[in-house]
Parts: sequence; structure tokens; C-alpha cells
Amino acid sequence: MAEVEDKLPEKIKSSVIQRTLAGAGILTVGAGAFVVGYFNPTTAGFFPVCPLYALTGIHCPGCGLTRGFHALFQGDVVSALHFNALLPIYAFGLGFLLVSMLLLVVRGRGLSWRFFPPASLYGFLLVAAAFFVLRNLPFYPFTLLAP
Repeated sequence: MAEVEDKLPEKIKSSVIQRTLAGAGILTVGAGAFVVGYFNPTTAGFFPVCPLYALTGIHCPGCGLTRGFHALFQGDVVSALHFNALLPIYAFGLGFLLVSMLLLVVRGRGLSWRFFPPASLYGFLLVAAAFFVLRNLPFYPFTLLAP
């Protein structure tokens, strides 16, 4: 393994600080996932409320993600999608980030971000913007998108 790392160009090797921060990030996300999976956000009083929703009553594209991830960790996929229909996209992005950080810790470099070309990121922003507008429309069937 040391021989392979020695053959890597200096610009793709990560420093000890980067590896340590990536490991700390993995532990932090893991602890957060444990808390969200163990405690029910609808009954536990310590989870934060969406500031946009608290101030305006408008659901942002992230509203319902904590409850959705809790339902997903409990194995209830239908309820998870009810809380936030974009949850699979967020879960994929978070999973990609965690795998990349794990590889950074283990082998010194993470996954290539070329997997997400700019067009896909702009596409996600457009989908999130449309979801933001549609989930706040006050008539059926769009009321089903509210968490």
C-alpha cells in the first residue's frame, strides 16, 4: 500500500490534517445519523425547526428531511418519501460524500467529483426550485408534497 501511495503525484495525496478532518466528519455524520435514527423528531423536543418555516410558514426543499431520514432508518420508505419526496437525491449525495471521505481516510484520496458535472448540479437546483414552489401551493394534489 505504501508503494502505491509513493507513486501518486503530490497534488492528489492528502495530508494528515485532511485525513483527520475527513475521519472526524464521518464520525460526526455517523453520530448525527444515530441520533436521528434513535430519537423520533416528531416527539423529541431538541431537533431544530426549519427557520424559513418558523418565520414564514413556507416549506423549503429541505423541510421534512430529519423526519424522513428517521422514517428511512426505521425501514418505512413510504413515510420517508411523504416527508420529503427529494429524500433519495439527498441520501445519494450524502452517501457519495461519506464514501468519498472514507476513501480519503483509508487511501488518501476520495472519489472524483467529476461524477457530478455542472449540468447535473444545475438540474438538481431546478428540481429543488420547482419542488419548493409546488409543495407550497395550497390546493390538491400539491398539498401532498408538504411534510
